[in-house]
Amino acid sequence: MEAQPTSIAARLTDHWSIEITAKDAPQLEAAAPLIPPGTKIPVTFLPNETFEARVAAAARVRALGFVPIPHISARRLRSSEELEAFLAALRAEAMIDHAFVVAGDPPEPLGPYEDALALIRSDLLARYGVHRVGISGYPEGHPDIGNEKLWTANVEKQLALTERGHDFAIVTQFAFDANPVLDWIEQQRQNGIEALIRVGIPGPASVKTLIRFAARCGVGASAKVMGKYGISLTRLLSTAGPERLIEDFAQRLDPARHGDVRLHFYPFGGIEATARWVDEFQTGASGRD
Repeated sequence: MEAQPTSIAARLTDHWSIEITAKDAPQLEAAAPLIPPGTKIPVTFLPNETFEARVAAAARVRALGFVPIPHISARRLRSSEELEAFLAALRAEAMIDHAFVVAGDPPEPLGPYEDALALIRSDLLARYGVHRVGISGYPEGHPDIGNEKLWTANVEKQLALTERGHDFAIVTQFAFDANPVLDWIEQQRQNGIEALIRVGIPGPASVKTLIRFAARCGVGASAKVMGKYGISLTRLLSTAGPERLIEDFAQRLDPARHGDVRLHFYPFGGIEATARWVDEFQTGASGRD
């Protein structure tokens, strides 16, 4: 029997993940009753946060019963010793076995790691207990990276990770339109990428906030796309949620072509608001089956 879109929508939000920064740890604690135990919680690597703060946030994620996934920004690391000290502290205080590796924003590396691939090839992740590695996906491109490099990067990373015995997953930039994301996922599968792909979804937030983050990240946010998402550009102070977007994914998603796909939430409107929204959406989707 063919799965109905509401069933697929409910399954998409099963085992969802949500991103935080070090300063968001108190918010996560307040939202914890709304988040299933074992949920994966990436902790971003912001330039204005210290290593100690990032480690403390990861430790708090673990203490709350979730899985901490610290981001490691390759170009922001000044030495291999700095990376080792960070990994050692994360292992000792947060018992990490997951990490998310990105190139980072600096146009030139501050140390020996030019990009995420160089960091993976350092072989330090496994030495400090990291078994599962997250890498980035950009269905709508990246403002600072050419499309040709983006297309080859994940294939090279998959090879480097599997050679070193790592499991891995891809987490995409957030989007407002399901079509280019699903087309990109299908192309990834055709290129031999078999890993779990977590699709980035903006949590409920004000229209003004969503547009600001879209502009900062190079995400497609034309009036046509935003209207499809359910946003009116004349109502900047109103709040928009991702209901339509998730239902669009559910309508087009074909596991035979797209493989294993889950959702990753960017809580632009707050962690508790996003967690509450997901809980209510799952309840509603299950009730419509």
